[in-house]
Amino acid sequence: MIPSKGPADELRPGEWVEVRSAEEILATLDADASLDAMPFMPEMLKACGRRFQVFKRADKTCDTIDGTGGRRLQGTVHLRDFRCDGSAHGGCEAGCLVFWREAWLKRVNDDGSQPGAHAATEAPTPQIGGCTLRSIEEAAVVDRERGIYRCQTTRLKEFTEPLAWWDVRQYVRDVAKNDVPVHKVLRALLYSTVRKATELGVGYRAVTSAADWVQSMRGEPPLPFRTGALRKTPTAELGLQPGEWVRVKPYEEILATLDTNNRNRGLYFDAEMVRYCGKVHRVVKRVHRILNERTGEMMEFSNPCIVLEDVFCRSEKSPKRLFCPRSILHYWREIWLERVEPPEAHLHDASEEQVIRIPAEKVRSATPQH
Repeated sequence: MIPSKGPADELRPGEWVEVRSAEEILATLDADASLDAMPFMPEMLKACGRRFQVFKRADKTCDTIDGTGGRRLQGTVHLRDFRCDGSAHGGCEAGCLVFWREAWLKRVNDDGSQPGAHAATEAPTPQIGGCTLRSIEEAAVVDRERGIYRCQTTRLKEFTEPLAWWDVRQYVRDVAKNDVPVHKVLRALLYSTVRKATELGVGYRAVTSAADWVQSMRGEPPLPFRTGALRKTPTAELGLQPGEWVRVKPYEEILATLDTNNRNRGLYFDAEMVRYCGKVHRVVKRVHRILNERTGEMMEFSNPCIVLEDVFCRSEKSPKRLFCPRSILHYWREIWLERVEPPEAHLHDASEEQVIRIPAEKVRSATPQH
């Protein structure tokens, strides 16, 4: 695990950085193309020498391998608008937000000039590992014939540590270091308390009725306390293509397509997705294949999933992993969507939350839900 930096050394959301040259980054990697167990992937090489804004500090993330909750890591950030394109991993279409060690980055001013001497901009300390560009390429593939790959997601638990959901220090850092508004933290914690009460059967009807009334007064969908009831789930094909516009169906209509585990044809409808019900979004791509995060094997889908622009997990209603900054893309069944005419103006505000965009025209290809 990379040593923790002091508060003055940590990169913050909104700061500009330049990704170090390939030669500088190679000097930090061991023989299997990793720094403190975190792989540097071939897809990241195209960022070398380019400038990006820091999106969020990656001080924590979620365990998408075993689903245990939160995981802690240090000295790492996510960059705005840089997701893995899967080109070195069999064409995986998951579009994961990449982890960047601060040792792979250097601060730059808005005008591109270098700031004064600073720990986060000093040259990284070389390791004796003999890593080469070919090493980076080879490390991404475990067994090409069987379609098994190695990436940051499949190795997530090797460079992270368990993080208990009740560790209040993480929420303090969310506010102080990741610019999460205090009212959002309080609202998320209140939601978690209400959800837990309903799970325990404490005044379920009264609590849900009150919560739904509050949501309706705010013009928002009901809180996601409900589950589906089907044994066999229906399907629908719209043939949606990148660039088309859709409206996410109301929560009640989507519930009518789910089984008792809140799945439709095996795809989970997550509580985080309810916030998008009734909203209009543009289709980014159809997803046919992603890596199995536990095994690294490529999974092919018989029923493609849909990815929508500006639609990703905000971890405000996720048990044990609140405010994970990883911004995992949501995957949608076509039965949950309806085609609409293009709006005259983009319906989303340009808020801080909507900074991870995937323009349809830049996607190279048309994933089950985490």
